[in-house]
Amino acid sequence: MLLSDVTAGLVRDDLSGGLELLDLGEHRLKDLIRPERVFQVVIPGLYSEFPPLASLDARPNNLPTHATPLLGREHELEAARERLSRQDVRLLTLVGPGGTGKTRLSLQLAADLSDRFVDGVFFVALAPISDPDLVPSTISQTLGVRDAGGGRPVLDGLKEYLREKQILLLLDNFEQILAAAPVVSDLLNGAPRVKILVTSRSALQVRGEHEYAVPPLALPDARSPATPEALSQYSAVALFIERAAAIKPDFAVSNENAPAVAEICHRLDGLPLAIELAAARIRFLSPQAILSRLERRLPLLTGGARDLPARQQTLRSAIAWSYELLTTEEQALYRRLAIFVGGCTFEAAEAVCNADGSLGLDVLDGIGSLVAQSLLLENGSEDELRFGMLETIREYALERLEASGEATAVQERHAAHYLALAVASPRVPEGFDRLEQDHDNLRAALQWLTERRDTERALRLAAELTGPWGIHGYLTEGRDRLARALALPEAQAQADTRSAALEAAGRLAFNQGDYAAAQGFW
Repeated sequence: MLLSDVTAGLVRDDLSGGLELLDLGEHRLKDLIRPERVFQVVIPGLYSEFPPLASLDARPNNLPTHATPLLGREHELEAARERLSRQDVRLLTLVGPGGTGKTRLSLQLAADLSDRFVDGVFFVALAPISDPDLVPSTISQTLGVRDAGGGRPVLDGLKEYLREKQILLLLDNFEQILAAAPVVSDLLNGAPRVKILVTSRSALQVRGEHEYAVPPLALPDARSPATPEALSQYSAVALFIERAAAIKPDFAVSNENAPAVAEICHRLDGLPLAIELAAARIRFLSPQAILSRLERRLPLLTGGARDLPARQQTLRSAIAWSYELLTTEEQALYRRLAIFVGGCTFEAAEAVCNADGSLGLDVLDGIGSLVAQSLLLENGSEDELRFGMLETIREYALERLEASGEATAVQERHAAHYLALAVASPRVPEGFDRLEQDHDNLRAALQWLTERRDTERALRLAAELTGPWGIHGYLTEGRDRLARALALPEAQAQADTRSAALEAAGRLAFNQGDYAAAQGFW
């Protein structure tokens, strides 16, 4: 019998009959949002010696903690778990439009199956990359597999590492790099005990792939009225209630607002992300008021997306509706924050989004408002908070940024900020670790400078990143990016920065054992 820390605190002073509480320490159980201290009830005369708890900590894993509990996915979890547990299924792709909750479902599925993979379960975030060639190195970085160098492809080293491993890989957001699907097949062919779980808007279409279409949340019958208690049993309504109560603790479904809550969920096609966006408005609007605005705005906000599936149009409409309800200043901040890849710190947001004070809004206040309205996520640690967006919400923000005409200016500030960060960072492992947290932003800044043929700054940033690339194993990628910068038309005229870039390229080549190339660069 196990008790949570909170429950143990409530009963500790009232134990009788010889009952005792045994502190088992902190554990991250599969259905808990975060690690929690767990106590065992010791009862006189009953067996009290048990094996260690089978918590997530018992197997190697990097599964992120859940910000919220998973609601209403029992059937989908069971179906996907049964499918992936079969011996003949080694590749399962969860497919569905953005906002259906594929990532959240996959994380719970991986946690549920963690005890079946002795070498661990690992979450690989692919949303920040758009180059299919980076998939092997991204997986390698997640697993801690270093680039062996010597001209050997990263994929070969990865396959060798996985050959005898019993691992579950969760590849999240594969849709923008579908050209890398053969990498998945290669890994499975070279590692017979590995299984791969993929989330994507489209199937990979490779041999051996099994698809599972993630449906929207269950909805009540719109034609027959139901009591608040009955409505709460439907997962779409339960999600709305849970998110609304998190914002407004006294919120409850009543006879008066129950029809509006049910209709909101119907209007949003049971899409979890769209429902969360609507529920975030409960701080200022009643369910009836939210519904009236949805009825007016949803049909008007699908323009420009009619080639998308109906549910995708609904989601875009819900995001657009949330965007329209922001103040002008909040809209500008939301658009500009989309330039960050993989999130950002508050300092970076302030430097890029309001460097000249033109925003007309305190950035901290604006970020707080966007978090409260579910358009921005808060993560990181107490020492350094970071803020980011779900990929679907970021896509819409990027569209608005392009339409606003300020994309180039924001991209310029983004590149300038991360170049300055790289230059100022101490050239020691601790400094390189700090830069690693913003590797996706640094990568995006370098790519933009290179594509713009901003030769001097591209060479400079590439040279500055050689230390982090070497420490964290991005040798092949680093050499490729340095080669692109050195190939720019103006590179020959940039004596100082070109010299630094050549020296950096030589170091990376030397670290890979490619001594002839290193000598040539030097």
